[in-house]
Amino acid sequence: MWKEENNTLKRTFTFKDFSEAFAFMTRVAFLAEQHQHHPNWSNVWNTVEIELTTHDAGNVVTEKDKKLAEAIDALLS
Repeated sequence: MWKEENNTLKRTFTFKDFSEAFAFMTRVAFLAEQHQHHPNWSNVWNTVEIELTTHDAGNVVTEKDKKLAEAIDALLS
């Protein structure tokens, strides 16, 4: 589940291994380009942490963040 905390939407995703995590990040990268909205994220082995905030709105959570979060979740359905 996404958590809104410190003006960001945050979620941690855990996968079977590094390859699955990296493949997920690749799919998210294409989504981010489509949405013209890019996450702050990190990856360590099978874990991907994503934070969404809208920098040009003063680093707060906006509808852009919520829509990208929904699109990211849809990748896992």
